[in-house]
Amino acid sequence: MPTNDQTEPLGKPRAHFATTRWSVVLAARDEQSPASQEALETLCRGYWYPLYAFVRRVGHSAHDAQDLTQEFFSRLLEKHWLDAAEQERGRFRSFLVMAMKRFLANEWDRSRSAKRGGGHACVPMDTEFAETRYAQEPAATIPADSLYERRWALTLLDQAMAALRAEYEKDGRGDDFAHLKEFLVSERGAIPYGEIAASLGCAEGAARVAVHRLRKRFREVFRETIAETVTNPGDVDAEIRFVVEILSRV
Repeated sequence: MPTNDQTEPLGKPRAHFATTRWSVVLAARDEQSPASQEALETLCRGYWYPLYAFVRRVGHSAHDAQDLTQEFFSRLLEKHWLDAAEQERGRFRSFLVMAMKRFLANEWDRSRSAKRGGGHACVPMDTEFAETRYAQEPAATIPADSLYERRWALTLLDQAMAALRAEYEKDGRGDDFAHLKEFLVSERGAIPYGEIAASLGCAEGAARVAVHRLRKRFREVFRETIAETVTNPGDVDAEIRFVVEILSRV
């Protein structure tokens, strides 16, 4: 499942961006908190593109999609929509897309375009970058909801990969991660341990252990990433199955 696709509004690679946890959502909705703007920017950075792709797929132009997505995140605070994002309400992905649907149906008024922003500046979004990515999306016949779900799943995967990369780099094993990451989802019988050992400068047995540990830790980090987007621990396995199923679609 690994991918190099990053959810990054400026179109430039980053080593890591913060995972959207419910604590971030709660911080973002408290306008009096110094952490509010930073939390909102975390939401923007992490999840603007899945929503941008959704808005594009329902028929809006690139320019309007950028404005709509930007305005949506601004209004999360301005209109106190995050008050509805209580932990007991379930999956954050469902909350976001439903809020966007309501926004598109009821809140957007083109005549108010000069008043965009609501006083809350979001992270800039690079339309050219977004459109380059959008042009690579699956066929236009795929419904907007399905495209959003796919992009949401890829965002979680990117977050897990970024967190794992950060762990390895912190331990001084960044080169090991770079050599081994492509084997995270390879069939065991297809992993060239001899070649890996040569690239790492170690024995083949050590290469086997390194690959095993990386794959094991990735599963743990991926599970942790999924767990941070649901409120009931009992939902984690079902959400993992959902994400894997979404990523397996053509």
